[in-house]
Amino acid sequence: MDVKTVCLGMLNDGEASGYDLKKYFESTFAHFFAAGYGSIYPALSSLAAAGLVDCREIAQDGKPDRKVYRITAAGREHLLTALEKPAPSHKLRSEFLATMCFAHLMTPEQIEIVLANRVGEIEKYMSMFHELESTCMKEWPNGMRFVCGFGKAMTEAMQKYVEENRGMLIEDPAARKSAAG
Repeated sequence: MDVKTVCLGMLNDGEASGYDLKKYFESTFAHFFAAGYGSIYPALSSLAAAGLVDCREIAQDGKPDRKVYRITAAGREHLLTALEKPAPSHKLRSEFLATMCFAHLMTPEQIEIVLANRVGEIEKYMSMFHELESTCMKEWPNGMRFVCGFGKAMTEAMQKYVEENRGMLIEDPAARKSAAG
């Protein structure tokens, strides 16, 4: 699923600005689908050009007009067609895992810094999941609750794996040196 389709899904719940959608990507979608302004605004522009969303501008004092987008009937139909895909892919892109593939080339100190940073990210996600559970998640549709629960389970498993296996990355300096050349 591409950014345009995800934006349509978000807009299906109500109108929003590009800024609002970015905040949605940074919270609810943060653990599984990243998108920044550089992909959100071109997606919205493309959706508007295709007639899949409408845009209205709201004047603001001392600022550029705020553009608010709303899904159209054609956009909803496009979204529903995209959701018919029976086997959506589950891709994972992780700079952390790519870095760990080359841990044998790193010093134990470098590895510990990378692991500490990853644990910090995990803690941020766990905090986000707990906040979502205690505030708005009860009102979400089942699909959104499923995704949040899936993310929490994956994050808990990641945390456990890092804690239980961090030693394998730093315990054998001789193997690291011979692999490094």
